[in-house]
Amino acid sequence: MVVGQNNKNQQEESVYNLIPRTEVHVSKASGYVSKFHQNARESFKEGKSKHRTMGYAEEPVPDPQHFLKKHQNDTKQNDSNRHKDTSPSKDHSQRKPPVPSIRDAPKMGARTEKNFIQTNALDVVMTVPKKPERNIVDDRYGDKFPIDPSGLTPKYILKKNFGEVPVYIKSRRADMEKAKQEYQVYVSDYFRRGAMREMDNNERQTILDGLKKQWEDVHHEYQTLSVIIDTIPKRLYKERLEHQMKLLEKDIDLLEKHQIIYIAD
Repeated sequence: MVVGQNNKNQQEESVYNLIPRTEVHVSKASGYVSKFHQNARESFKEGKSKHRTMGYAEEPVPDPQHFLKKHQNDTKQNDSNRHKDTSPSKDHSQRKPPVPSIRDAPKMGARTEKNFIQTNALDVVMTVPKKPERNIVDDRYGDKFPIDPSGLTPKYILKKNFGEVPVYIKSRRADMEKAKQEYQVYVSDYFRRGAMREMDNNERQTILDGLKKQWEDVHHEYQTLSVIIDTIPKRLYKERLEHQMKLLEKDIDLLEKHQIIYIAD
């Protein structure tokens, strides 16, 4: 106890404790209280009754003097069954017929003229056999799936019109052939009047060889130019050779691209 008092005195000994301080008590502002507070409490308690959901904390023991008697709970069970029968979810029209009684005699003496043996034989003969399913198994677990829609069978190449030329291509070819024939008729008519003549293959090949030989000569002169073009005459000479090679290449391409060439006289 002495040690505790010394520690307390040491903690209270401070410069700030030399001057006594007055304690200021701040008054707490009153909180807002709704005028409907009492109504809310009453409405919250409405509709609640004791022991409705969880029951009693300790189940009361029945009095031995008031023991359960015969048919005492029949009224409660009848009320509960009556409530179940009158529920809207019960459909009485779907009930099955009652089970026949043991005293109900079965129908005897019913006869028919139908020959079941002959009927069954005809059904077996006339029945179309069912085609087996075309399935494929591709894993070790035995899972199967139909092979026809899987794309593994050559279904499209077995069609009747497989590999045929489409109709629009046939019509386009026919139009092109018709236009070519009309052009040939026009050219032959023009030839009769002596306005143009067709260049034969020998003449065309001779002109083509001459153009290629001339292009090789100009190209050889172009390759013999000096690497450094430092004067105006050299630059003009180089540009003239390039222009000649472009013209020759254009004429050669024209003769090689067109097989039929007409010359106006």
